[in-house]
Amino acid sequence: MVQDLYPSRLNEKASIFERKDPVIHNEKAYEEGPLSRKELNFYDQNGYIMLEKFFDDDQLNMMKQELQYTMDQNRHRDSDEVIKEPSSNEIRSIFEVHKDGGFFEKLSQNERLVKICEQILGSQVYINQSRINFKPGFKGKEFYWHSDFETWHMEDGMPRMRALSCSIILTDNYEYNGPLMLIPGSHKWYVSTSGETPEDNYKSSLQKQEVGVPDNKSMEWLVKQAGGQIDRATGPAGSVLLFECNTMHGSAGNISPYPRSNVFFVYNSIKNKLEKPFGGTEPRPEFLANRDNVKPIEPAKSLNYSRKY
Repeated sequence: MVQDLYPSRLNEKASIFERKDPVIHNEKAYEEGPLSRKELNFYDQNGYIMLEKFFDDDQLNMMKQELQYTMDQNRHRDSDEVIKEPSSNEIRSIFEVHKDGGFFEKLSQNERLVKICEQILGSQVYINQSRINFKPGFKGKEFYWHSDFETWHMEDGMPRMRALSCSIILTDNYEYNGPLMLIPGSHKWYVSTSGETPEDNYKSSLQKQEVGVPDNKSMEWLVKQAGGQIDRATGPAGSVLLFECNTMHGSAGNISPYPRSNVFFVYNSIKNKLEKPFGGTEPRPEFLANRDNVKPIEPAKSLNYSRKY
């Protein structure tokens, strides 16, 4: 039985304790890899970093075309992998796009992205989860504060904090179209939340997360530790946001006319593969937490892909 270093959802009251894992897992990270010492230090201290204009305009246009194609193909599809907004029939997320056998699979293997993740996580990596997100103008709903790791640990069985999220921004992220909000330094603390996990919790949590979320006092404490600061992941399309698996984040609703969309890959260390869920529940489906045929990514140098639209 793997020791549970990050218990949660056991008591009526929440608690906070320091993380037990490093943020930069590679001892030689500062000597080799795509990120500079300055960039690594920023990620280490804050739990995230925005890499502006990571992809050029041609690559960005290709991503937008593929996004639209995938949205159109799934617009009327009734499937667990296609998440709709709770108050409309608008698509919110489409999961497991890295297994499409086409463009998004190749994008997940992008050499620059993979090498950065290996630099931070100190090993080869694989995709634990992937999706495209779409927050439409005027009616894109909020998503409450949470640490991804708390859910991945309790409901999926991720043993340690040795994973990161990569959000490829496909539309300009403004302060007013519901960008991701992050609390700098929050990744250094683990919030053990209260309450139990209902059966098949994912069916409702993907639309509105209510289990595994921090209480108000914990949030106030985390923000106070950050000097009262809450950052917004704003930036131009083509940028990449990397954030640590335990960084506390959330997003407000989008009541602006401007939609917000992104491609989202979760890179996990090949040495941190999923075990039995630590919350005692049945594992979530494969499209949320990859377990089958997990292999290290072989980086792809090119994004060249041709489809007739």
